[in-house]
Amino acid sequence: MSDRPTQDPGPDGGSATISRAEVAHLAMLARLALSDEELDRFAGQLDVILASVARVSAVAAGDIPPTSHALPLTNVMREDEVRPGLTQDEALSGAPAAELGRFRVPRILGEQA
Repeated sequence: MSDRPTQDPGPDGGSATISRAEVAHLAMLARLALSDEELDRFAGQLDVILASVARVSAVAAGDIPPTSHALPLTNVMREDEVRPGLTQDEALSGAPAAELGRFRVPRILGEQA
């Protein structure tokens, strides 16, 4: 993160610009190799995004509770019931390969047994 102090948005919702060095730092953290042209372009794009977020933050009022939906939603869930399931033999009956009562799958990434 930057050691720059956070600045409040101005009356037009604008905020301090993100520097090219900060974009390069973010790219390094994300392990992205960016050209000089990309750093300049992304700095401008990230600045627009940060200004938009600052504008939304400025509009959000403290007396309005945060919501995830415009309308209230409730989940309709059934009660948990114990139901009969498959036996081990039934579950393994359709498997292409089984070993020691388990599904047999190919080894990956050279792992040792």
